[in-house]
Amino acid sequence: MRTVRRGARAFGAFWWDFLIGDTPELFVAVLAVVAVALLLRHHHLAAVIVLPVMTVVSLVASSLRGRRSGPRAPAEPAADPGPPSAGGTGASD
Repeated sequence: MRTVRRGARAFGAFWWDFLIGDTPELFVAVLAVVAVALLLRHHHLAAVIVLPVMTVVSLVASSLRGRRSGPRAPAEPAADPGPPSAGGTGASD
């Protein structure tokens, strides 16, 4: 029984990480788009308009969230030391 429980927990952890992972808002957005598609299945014109708009809005919102929470680039790039001098004072001279 212990092995079954451990296997079920590992299986659940895999699916949680696979479906939700780092961006739970995309998982919620997909559920919302599927639910609206189900509700609009008999209203084709509304579905053709609403579903792509919902998808684009959710992707843009996720991208903006990722940009805000992502690592920041350094303010100034590191100084380029340039090519080594021709005279050389290294140990290989």
